[in-house]
Formats: sequence, structure tokens, C-alpha cells
Amino acid sequence: MPTEKFSFQGHSGAQLDARLDLPDGPVQATALFAHCFTCGKDIAAARRIAQRLAAMGIAVLRFDFTGLGHSEGEFANTSFSSNVADLVAAAQALARQRDMAPALLIGHSLGGAAVLKAAPQIASARAVVTLGAPFDPAHVTQNFDHGRTLEDGSIEVNLGGREMRIGKSFLEDVSQSALEPVIETLDKALLVMHAPRDQVVGVDNAARIFTTARHPKSFVTLDDADHLISRREDAEYAAEVIAAWAGRYLDLRAPAPPPGAPEGVVRVAEVDPDGFLQDVIHGPFHHTLADEPEAYGGSNRGMSPYGFLAAGLGACTSMTIRMYARRKGWPLEHVCVDVTHDKVHAQDAGQSDGPKIDRFLREIRLEGPLDDDQRQRLLEIADKCPVHQTLERENRITTRLAAQPG
Repeated sequence: MPTEKFSFQGHSGAQLDARLDLPDGPVQATALFAHCFTCGKDIAAARRIAQRLAAMGIAVLRFDFTGLGHSEGEFANTSFSSNVADLVAAAQALARQRDMAPALLIGHSLGGAAVLKAAPQIASARAVVTLGAPFDPAHVTQNFDHGRTLEDGSIEVNLGGREMRIGKSFLEDVSQSALEPVIETLDKALLVMHAPRDQVVGVDNAARIFTTARHPKSFVTLDDADHLISRREDAEYAAEVIAAWAGRYLDLRAPAPPPGAPEGVVRVAEVDPDGFLQDVIHGPFHHTLADEPEAYGGSNRGMSPYGFLAAGLGACTSMTIRMYARRKGWPLEHVCVDVTHDKVHAQDAGQSDGPKIDRFLREIRLEGPLDDDQRQRLLEIADKCPVHQTLERENRITTRLAAQPG
């Protein structure tokens, strides 16, 4: 996933630091991500969601709000409204600098409230996603109960191990910010994601957002995820759901295949360099996971590479049989193909002495009132399956290094 540095002027004129995560191929749409209160653009959930969407052809801009991370400005002088203004400025900068006006807005926690508030001001946005968002932005002040009030009316609090000064303007602004009128008139598709056991922002907030919004809207539970969606598996799940859901509302088109590859490119990219989990992407609409069993150091969250090879043979066999029976008008009611794979010595496979070869055992079940001749003919047709023929032919694999960006 190529990542470019990106900067733009926020609401106060301060330079805000951002990352623009780009697909390896054509950019088909752009998303804007708003992080949680006092967090930053590089939290685990933001990174994983950006990676997954980029694999679908969706570029993602994630940035640090004014005074946070590597962005300029004073955080103590910001407010909820200034966060909303920063989001609008980010959308305008994307459109102006890169001709990539965002079609998808994603917000985590208070960032979710901010994208809801900003959505009417970002005309290009067609869909909005919230993760653990409060219905009332003032909910965030519950984090300040143990803070120390300063002479200027600001509060000094410890958030996530960091001392933060929350300005008086923030406290006043957030108490006056109401989302209900915005949500009631939101003219964009909405996906609400929330964990029922969220101890920071209760799931009742998600219920209020969802019931207030008009259709099209969807609600997906994050099960036992924590508020920050800090566990890798929870962030990956959220990313996969967002990616699948967004495809219904964004104008995604599969990129044109390169010459000689009529079905396009299958892209495999590792999810975590510490394990073996892989994203397997075929165009913008097809995604699955590949992995190794736990016994081989994997997390067993997807089929193994040989499992995919066997699956290709089994699927092609079943489809070929179905197409033939349909063309003949035969009463085939159901096809099931079991495929197992192992390596055997050549002599065990009825060949002369030699090295080990790969053997695929294919067991086919045909259901329906077929006669013996029809069953035998369908068994013969199984060997005409294109993947079967590809595996039995001599194959050649050419490997090259991709050009380095820049």
C-alpha cells in the first residue's frame, strides 16, 4: 500500500499533518478518516481500515487534528466545531490538491460525531461510517471528571497517560453542539458500528444515532471490541465490513485487466509482517483471507495456499459439470466436490521412478434422478474442467520485481 505525506491548512491556518494511503492501482474513490478524541492518525484501527480500503481501490486520507500528533497549532485552543472545520478543510484540500474529493467519511469516537456534523458541508460525500461514536458530543466531558480546573476555565486531565489541557472554548462549544438535527436530515448512506461492551461510549449512543437517521442505514455490532478497537482482529473485522458495505454506495469499477490477464489481477498483500495472514483481492468486489495453520506459525484465519489451489479445482469442476448438465437438460439437482491434496512418489501415481509429484484426489457427488450413463458422462466432463487441464499441463511461472514508487 503506497503512502504519501500530505499537508493542508486547518481551520486556524496551521499546517495539519496527514497520510494519504493509496491503492496500488487506479484510485476509484476517496475516504476521509477522523480519529478519536486526542488520538492520532496512526492508531491501529485507522491503519488497518485504510489498508483494507486501499486494497479495494479506495484512497484514504487520515490526519492529525490541530495541535495533535505532528500537526501544528495549540490543542487547548481547539473545539468540537474546529474539528469539524478541520474535516471540511481536509475534504477541500483533497479536491483542490489532488482532485480526490472524498466520497466516504469515516469517524471513530468523537471523530464519528465530527464526520456526522461535517457531512452536510462535504457535498462529494455519499456515505458515512461511525465507530463507537457518541450521540451527544458533550459525552466526551465524562473523561474530565477527575481533571484539575485552571484559572482560565480550562481543565488539565490525564488521557491515556498524557497530560492534556482542554480549553474553556472546547467545553462551551461541545455542550452546545447537537447532532440530532444533522442526523435527521442526513442525505447520505449511514453505517453505525459499535461494541455492546464499550465502556467509554455506551452502545445506547449507537441506538440513538441509528433510530434518528433515515434510510439507507445499517447497524453492525463490534461484539467484544474495546472502545479504541485496539485488538488486531477487531480492527480487521471493522475494516472488512466497511469495505464490503461501502461498495454498495460508491461507484467502484474493476480496473481494466492487463494484456494477457482476461480476469484481471489477483493481489495478495500481507496483513501483519509478524504472522502469515494475507489479504487476497480480486478487483474491488472480491476479498478473502489466506493464512497458515497454527501448527505452522499462522493464525488459521484463512485457507492455506494449497487450500486455495484445491478450492480452484473443486469450484471449476462443479461449475463445468453444472454447465454441461444444464445444456443437456439433465435432472442434476446438486453437485458437491471434495478435493484433497498431497505429495506422492511418482511410482505411487503409476509413473516411472522419479521425484515426488502433487496428487489431487477429487470425489464428486451428483444428486438427482440421473441414470448411470448420465453419471458416467458427467464424471468424464469433470476432466474437461479448465483448471484441471491447467494443472495437468506443463506450466511456466515468470517472476519480476515491481518498480519502486517515485
